[in-house]
Amino acid sequence: MKITTARRISQAFFFIITVWFCIVTAPGIEWWQLRGWPVNWIIQLDPLAGLGTLLATHSIHSGLIWGLVTIILTILLGRFFCGWLCPFGTLHQLTGYIANRKKSPARKAENNRYKSAQNLKYIILIFLLTAAMSDLLNYISGFSKSSPLLFWCFATAFIVFLILLSLLERMSRSKHIIISFIFVFVLIGFLSQLPQTSRILSSSLQTGLLDPIPLFYRSVNLIIIPLADGSLFSLSKSLRFYEGTWLIGSVFLTAVLMNLYIPKFYCRFICPLGALFGLLGRFALWRIGKSEDKCSNCLLCEKHCEGACQPSAKIRTSECTLCMNCLHTCPDDLIGYETTVSASGEITSPDLSKRKLAAALLSGIIAVPMIRINGSTIQTQNPRLIRPPGALDEAGFLARCIKCGQCMKICPTNVIQPAFSEAGIEGIWSPVLDFRIGTSGCQLNCIACGHICPTSAIRSLILDEKTGKNRFALTGPIRIGTAFVDHGRCLPWAMDRPCIVCQENCPVSPKAILTKETFSLVGKQAVINNSGPSGIETGNTGFTPDSLATGDYYCRVPGSDEKMRLIIRNTENSLTVSPALPWKPPPSPGSIVEIYIRLQKPYVDPARCTGCGICEHECPVRSIRAIRVTSDNESRNKKAAMII
Repeated sequence: MKITTARRISQAFFFIITVWFCIVTAPGIEWWQLRGWPVNWIIQLDPLAGLGTLLATHSIHSGLIWGLVTIILTILLGRFFCGWLCPFGTLHQLTGYIANRKKSPARKAENNRYKSAQNLKYIILIFLLTAAMSDLLNYISGFSKSSPLLFWCFATAFIVFLILLSLLERMSRSKHIIISFIFVFVLIGFLSQLPQTSRILSSSLQTGLLDPIPLFYRSVNLIIIPLADGSLFSLSKSLRFYEGTWLIGSVFLTAVLMNLYIPKFYCRFICPLGALFGLLGRFALWRIGKSEDKCSNCLLCEKHCEGACQPSAKIRTSECTLCMNCLHTCPDDLIGYETTVSASGEITSPDLSKRKLAAALLSGIIAVPMIRINGSTIQTQNPRLIRPPGALDEAGFLARCIKCGQCMKICPTNVIQPAFSEAGIEGIWSPVLDFRIGTSGCQLNCIACGHICPTSAIRSLILDEKTGKNRFALTGPIRIGTAFVDHGRCLPWAMDRPCIVCQENCPVSPKAILTKETFSLVGKQAVINNSGPSGIETGNTGFTPDSLATGDYYCRVPGSDEKMRLIIRNTENSLTVSPALPWKPPPSPGSIVEIYIRLQKPYVDPARCTGCGICEHECPVRSIRAIRVTSDNESRNKKAAMII
């Protein structure tokens, strides 16, 4: 078996298994639904997810330690993940193959030539990682303020070390890079002394925006499967809907369709994970290279090169994705996969100028403070930003969430949605709750989202903790917000129409939604012609038969005993009241009878409300609900606590 055939088998396997994991990430009783499947395994093999959370939180989720296996194998074998495992890369390769299969060999070789723009992915990687490192300034600040002399001695020694190292380098570009690091280090030291450091400098993990593994999971979970569900197959009992998928779909389709012009466009120019593997691949023990420098320059090796790594010349090891195509296309059999350096030479590092490197570093460092300076994450609170139960505080959440969409896919009621504007630019595509969508609100006994989150941005809960029972009785239930009644839109409050849908559907016990009973005159009066203990006759009042017999209408005769009596039957000219409260004596003819409607006006007890949103979902006022949940009083934010 050719090694390229083995690669295609590997690609097909990991592509199918990744899609399968997305499919089975669904609640249900079928054997293929979530029953211990390792649905996060491919995410856990992604070292960029682990590295990002490590830099942002100074800790790592246990499952992400699998990324070390990928790193070690990359150092041994090269960028095998890109060419053999990555499902998104497989999709790009397949699309590029279909689009370019009929082009001439010369055109294929031209498309697969190395382009300087391929360095863009390294700039993106540096930007994303430095944005995740902002919180380190707080540690530097604390260290410098507690031991200022020791801090500056360390800083001076570090700068001297970098200067000496740059003097030892022969290439001027390497000196420029090191000088850029010195400048950035000095800038970090300066920023760490600012009085606002701890307020605005916290980490923001944004690798999931462009990391191909979360991007692929997000696209399949929120777009591909919902589009096919109900037509090609049936996975969910009801159709799934997600807000803002036009943007997710646009990114996904753009990345895939760009292969029609340049094969593996995303992998070569955008992918930050590929950039990370490219930096690690320079240390690979095994690598593609020539055994002899006797190339006939036929360029057949570049005809099917998936990484545009120039195997015909000095091979760029950081760009080689180990597609192995060049091994079988070389007519002189010069190219192999060995531990020796290529006979025609190698280019091991990306061609980054000092300006590009410095710009990427500085942009990543100052991007988070520029966003956080308005206080949107720390000081102010968006009432629409309702995170799933178990979500960390907002700063901690943004330091862990990779926007993979797993929690949205597993949610049985489809209320977890990708954020667009609710969480600001940092939180785009992160999970928020929208109680108008789906089949219900956040179910009282559901803790699925926390158990599937691959980075613990949503921590796993047990039912007792979520509901505040047994040993969690003192701390109370997990609250994700509080419901508020809009008196201007609530039917009983604003329109004198009976409705207790929200109170009836409140799942907590004792209920968080209570009612106040009032009677409102409906403006219908009649003169009594004849009466008895349980009924009265009037003139033709135009009452629709039994229209007042719904259990909500009462009558009262002023001047009599003034008691409200339930109407159980009516005709056009008669009323019958409940025999439980007859008239003694019956009202006299000529008296006036007044018709009232009994209203149960809802109000919320914030001490009991968990913000589950079932009331908002079930509210019959459909456009803007008459009862709405906001993030007030959420458990994860102590500043959001309501003062009662």
